[in-house]
Amino acid sequence: MEFLADLHTQVVHFPIALLVTYSLLEIIGIVFNRKLFTQSAYILLIIGIIGIFISVLTGNQAFEDYQHWNDASSNIFNSHQFYVNITTWFFVFLAVLRTILVVKKKFHGVIKYFFILFAAIGIFFIYKTAEYGGELINKFGVGTEYKNEQMQNNF
Repeated sequence: MEFLADLHTQVVHFPIALLVTYSLLEIIGIVFNRKLFTQSAYILLIIGIIGIFISVLTGNQAFEDYQHWNDASSNIFNSHQFYVNITTWFFVFLAVLRTILVVKKKFHGVIKYFFILFAAIGIFFIYKTAEYGGELINKFGVGTEYKNEQMQNNF
């Protein structure tokens, strides 16, 4: 399943974009009381979560296919994986909570404003996940064919 590993660096950008856009639309919709924005945000949240799971699948394969782990790359990977898990379950929890609140017609008033905070926290988690993922790619070539070939030629 090497093709999944090769896809990680491409597919990971979709949930990043979707979830950051979700966060921005959620904030705008709540601050300006625009239902269209909050409804659109919810749809992007659900699609972004699906994208996260696809990214995790391809990322796990990239991890399995990489042959040159050392202490430095392993430490960065562990940080990346930590933030992937936090980000994934944070947004899943957010979607479940938001769904319950909407179904029970309690997504209004002060409760909505907590979602501004949640959206900002979500952006931070996405940033940290991407920061460590970028280090794995740029410093160690995890998930890239060129760097893997280059490292093999050095050994």
